This record gives sequence, C-alpha cells and structure tokens, in this order.
Amino acid sequence: MAVYKVTVATGDMVEAGTNNSISITLVGSYGESRQTTVSFLFLPGKEKSLSVHCGQDLGPIVLIRLHKWRLFLEDAWFCKDVRVTAPNGTLYRFPCYQWLEGVTTVEVREGSGKKLVDDKLQILKEHRHRELVARQEAYRWKNFAQGWPRCLNVDSIFELDSSIQFSRIRATNFTGFLIFQGASHFLSGFLLRRTSWNSLDEIRTIFSRTQGRDIGGCL
Repeated sequence: MAVYKVTVATGDMVEAGTNNSISITLVGSYGESRQTTVSFLFLPGKEKSLSVHCGQDLGPIVLIRLHKWRLFLEDAWFCKDVRVTAPNGTLYRFPCYQWLEGVTTVEVREGSGKKLVDDKLQILKEHRHRELVARQEAYRWKNFAQGWPRCLNVDSIFELDSSIQFSRIRATNFTGFLIFQGASHFLSGFLLRRTSWNSLDEIRTIFSRTQGRDIGGCL
C-alpha cells in the first residue's frame, strides 16, 4: 500500500473559508486514488493535512481533483494550493488560487510549467483542451462602439466567474486608498482651494508631501 501525505491550504482573505465538504482525488501516471474527504470546515489562512491510502504506487502525480459538495447552504471556498508528498519523498505542488462555488469538481495540474509538447499522457492533453475551451467561453469579446477597443461580452461583472471578478477585498483596499489620498490632498490644501497657486514650487511641495506619505505607507 502506498500512502501520500496531502496538505490543502485556504487563502487568507476574508470569507475564503467554507463549511462545505471538500474531498480530493490524486491522479498519477499509473492510476488514480479513490476520492478522499479532506474536511467539512476550512478557515481562512489555515491548512488541512491528511493521508491518502492507495493500493499501489500512482507514479508521478500529474493532476489533482478537488470536489466540493454543498451540505446545507452554499459557501464558496478559495483554495490557495495543494501539496502532495509521495511515499518516496517527492513533493508535488499544485497552485490553485481560485474560488470553488456550488457542487463542482476542479482539476489542477502540477505546477511545473510544462508546455504542450511536454504533455505525453492523454489525460494531460485532455485537461489542457478542456481548460482552453473553458477560457474561450469565459472570455468572449464584443465591440462596445465603432473604433473603440473590444471589451468582454457581459453586461455586468457579476456574470463572470468569481475567480475572474475584481475581488471585494481588492475593491475595499482600493476604496480605502482613495479615501486616504483624498484626505491627504485636503489636509495639504490641494482640495477646496479658493485662491490661485503662488508658484509651481508650491504645487510641487504639496505633491512631494503626499508622495512621501504614500511611499512610507507602502514600506
């Protein structure tokens, strides 16, 4: 019997965790494991470890399948990555970085950056084809107006998959940055100024102060 050590990591953003059931299937070049339950509760920024028992050595692990099952209420889950340690000690990494919603199965390739010509196994060729078709369906283009650049063929960002949407966390951070910038300009005398600038040097002084605070905040 071959025993594989598996670690599943959840993203650290707000609401990344889930109380839905998550299970995993390991796919190797010699075969695949049975579907094994990982957990029924995932917390943001935390990891879950488990052992997957197989009747034989699966060979090099080339894919994993993550299965999400809704128990009572839908609770989306953001998977950061999965790490699999084979019985011989070889470590395989599977970067995921995407949301799983509803009852779904997501396949993730081993993160070694292989090209099309490197896909010797039929299962990898089929996975690449399915992934290409999914991307083509997700990113359809339309002409907004004559002479304008093309844009996505959707009426709202909410029609896009959650992994494609501009996340709420990023939007919150962006809004906070705008508020900070507005307050900085207000305190510097840039906003609501009713008199003319005395010189270009005065304008440069105000902007240099603002930029200094921004850089300091980033550091």
